[in-house]
Amino acid sequence: MNYQIITQSAELATVCQKARNVDAVMLDTEFVRTRTFYPQLGLIQLFDGETLSLIDPLEIDDMTAFVELLKDTSVMKVLHACGEDLEVFFNSFGCLPQPMVDTQIMAAFLGNGLSTGFAALVEANLGVALDKSESRTDWMARPLTQKQLDYAAADVYYLKPLYEKLLAQVEQAGWWQAAQQECALIASKRIKTVDADNAYLEIKGAWQLRPKALAILKPLATWRYKEAVRRDLALNFVFKENDLLTVARLGIQNRHQMEQEGVDPRSAQRHSARIISLVKAAKATPVDQYPETIERLMDKPGYKQLFKVLKDEVKKASDSSGLATEFLASKKQLNSIISWVWKRQRDQDKLPDVMQGWRLELLGEKLNKHIK
Repeated sequence: MNYQIITQSAELATVCQKARNVDAVMLDTEFVRTRTFYPQLGLIQLFDGETLSLIDPLEIDDMTAFVELLKDTSVMKVLHACGEDLEVFFNSFGCLPQPMVDTQIMAAFLGNGLSTGFAALVEANLGVALDKSESRTDWMARPLTQKQLDYAAADVYYLKPLYEKLLAQVEQAGWWQAAQQECALIASKRIKTVDADNAYLEIKGAWQLRPKALAILKPLATWRYKEAVRRDLALNFVFKENDLLTVARLGIQNRHQMEQEGVDPRSAQRHSARIISLVKAAKATPVDQYPETIERLMDKPGYKQLFKVLKDEVKKASDSSGLATEFLASKKQLNSIISWVWKRQRDQDKLPDVMQGWRLELLGEKLNKHIK
């Protein structure tokens, strides 16, 4: 397994131009995301079938050649479990690889579980046992060790024969078009603009609060989100979610009470003045401007019975198609179609996953008929 380390823009341009002459390239990234809001890109692996390159984005000033490769629609980009990689590409370069296919998705269309790992697929399909001991390494540290480099290179070196084997099987099974649809769906979900003003709706447990407390939580959550983006810090490293709920629920207006109620003392010390100011302003919100109570789908009458009926329908589709139930329709996807009917009156501009693409005929139309 020979590979080269790319640290210069000129080298990158040569490698990427060569890669644009083949039908498909293998891609992977190594990144770190422990305390930061955005993933920190540490390494990019690129294999065009002949040349395996480990691209160091920390050393290269101009990544234009790589961005042009990502955007080149004549070259298929092959990844495995691509969700976070797509986020890395979008945050780092403002684009996604187009077109793209994910071998984890391809494997799911062959009856594998939706979250089957790369090492498990390589061993099952190629008979090679990969060393995954470097998966938790610090990819921002330099220099990278020989073991780290070998590990990173193996992820794209074995991706090529795995992709070729899965492609033949997926095409034979008649699922190739569906696999491409599914990968496009995954990619579309990775480009999402967050409305900072509605960040409170993403906080677990917010549904337990009454409108008066939600009026406090809303500006607090907006502040925390904007602060996280500004400082590139994970949300809970700005202010813990549970602490935010505590402050909102009790309407806390002094630092001593924050600490009495178990709020992280370091966060209280750093942010108490800002939070107290936000709480005081929120308490002056007129009652008619309070946010509405957050109504959970599962609390609506008839939800449990309906969900069971839909799950039974998914099981039937699983038995007939050979696809895993969680791949056909996860709990989140089933809730999405229920919400689409109950809350959005079947809005054709906001179709849920099961009402589009390959799922529609296989499952979606049947599910839709059950929801009144």
